[in-house]
Amino acid sequence: MAKNERSIGELIGEISDQLSRLVRAEIALAKAEITGRLSKIGAGSGLVLGAVVLAFYLLAVIIATAIMALAVPFEPWLAGLIMCVFLLIVVALLAWLGIRQIKKGTPPTPAKAIESVQQDVKAIKEAI
Repeated sequence: MAKNERSIGELIGEISDQLSRLVRAEIALAKAEITGRLSKIGAGSGLVLGAVVLAFYLLAVIIATAIMALAVPFEPWLAGLIMCVFLLIVVALLAWLGIRQIKKGTPPTPAKAIESVQQDVKAIKEAI
């Protein structure tokens, strides 16, 4: 055998080593990419959370402004009462709609998929 010629076993061993290095490199690349994306998601989530907190303060300011605007034609206590009733109606409506949606989605089981599997099992039993 010449110097540059290698046996099949050596070639297979070399291919195996290169393949394992390639897989490790791909895994490292995937980890780096996921880490980068997760850091962006974390930063974005923090910004959205800040926006949500400020939105709650904004809602309070809007409600206070509406009460002050209603206080012009009405007594201030009546303006506050009108806004309370309005907000109570909105909260009740949102809660009612939310409960309806939850009831539509419960129980969270894949009923069609379960029925399909049961039909498949029945067909297999009949075929046997």
